[in-house]
Amino acid sequence: MNELQAIIDAFADVQRNHKNAVLATVVKVKGSAYRRPGARMLITEDGYRVGAISGGCLEDDVCDRAKKILATGIPTVVTYDTTSDEDIFWGLGMGCNGIIQVLIEPLQSQFNIEQLAFLSCCLRLRQRGVMATVFQSSGDTLASITSRIFLTESDTPIDRVADAELAKKIIENARQVLKHGRTSQIKSYQWSNSEAEVLIEVIQPPVSLVVFGAGDDAIPVVRLAKELGWYVTVIDRRAAYATSTRFQEADAIAISHPEEMRSHLTLDCHTAAVVMTHNYLCDRDILQTLIPSPLPYIGILGARNRTEKLLQDLQQIGFVLDSEQLNRLYAPVGLDIGAETPPEIALSIIAEIKAVMADRSGGFLRNRKAPIHLQKQYDRTSKMLAISFKYKI
Repeated sequence: MNELQAIIDAFADVQRNHKNAVLATVVKVKGSAYRRPGARMLITEDGYRVGAISGGCLEDDVCDRAKKILATGIPTVVTYDTTSDEDIFWGLGMGCNGIIQVLIEPLQSQFNIEQLAFLSCCLRLRQRGVMATVFQSSGDTLASITSRIFLTESDTPIDRVADAELAKKIIENARQVLKHGRTSQIKSYQWSNSEAEVLIEVIQPPVSLVVFGAGDDAIPVVRLAKELGWYVTVIDRRAAYATSTRFQEADAIAISHPEEMRSHLTLDCHTAAVVMTHNYLCDRDILQTLIPSPLPYIGILGARNRTEKLLQDLQQIGFVLDSEQLNRLYAPVGLDIGAETPPEIALSIIAEIKAVMADRSGGFLRNRKAPIHLQKQYDRTSKMLAISFKYKI
């Protein structure tokens, strides 16, 4: 399950059982750290926790602090400095060489609970959103920590920041991030005799994966996608194959012929598709639907010359692809990891989809010059296609 969804579900249980909980959120990182701003962990009053804010190094200390915060009801920001050479950070042996700030807040009022409702709405409706959280404030400002502004693609902000001047600045930046950004940002504001630091967080809906073909080799693809918290749909024309018994992890299963499948699909920029029906004519018909869509990733299982023939056949019936459409095709599907068995092939496919959806190249991290967590922006039209198509545009 998606980590954020797991936190939302756990808090729903907390409310049903009339218990209390604390939410810890990484709000700022300087240097290296295991998790980035926006990582969360829910801690219930009886010590149960969901999510993670580090690789396991900070969680126990945060849980200890959570007990005090539940008792006082006062949110706080804790700074963990892992840059010290003395005893390598409290003897924990982290040596991450980073400074991590964590906002720990009680979920005891509507003011604090509202964020989870917003996050839940973004996931449920599969829409992008921005949540801006004040985590440091000083001077004459009326804005307190945990003050927030929520913004969705409807462009109507929900303003919970008491300082009007600060709220105006945050909303302006939030709109820019929502329109152009893929990653969260930390913004520092100075006005009059006041200062504030704000985490402007991009909320992305989980990846939706559509798997065309319910053969045995599709089973590990579905399983690995669900491990990442993706929403997975399996489509096949064969009722004996497309069953909930075979695909227990799938969110949806549809028995459909290619010409009918549009009624089962939402094809948007957050969706990837893998075509693995092992039926040439089915693959050709499916591609006619997928290629004109806004899908950023269309993977085609099979040999390179098979895909070339598929595209040539489409050209003969007047279905002409442009360069942008060709660059969204990944065939042969998957990263080059030497995969042979169905689970290995599934791993290579899921890894490739993850890389594409994150605008990454899928190479070795040891060869990466930029910081690991720095978003790499590149123009997909300039990326070499995996296939040397003989197909002529």
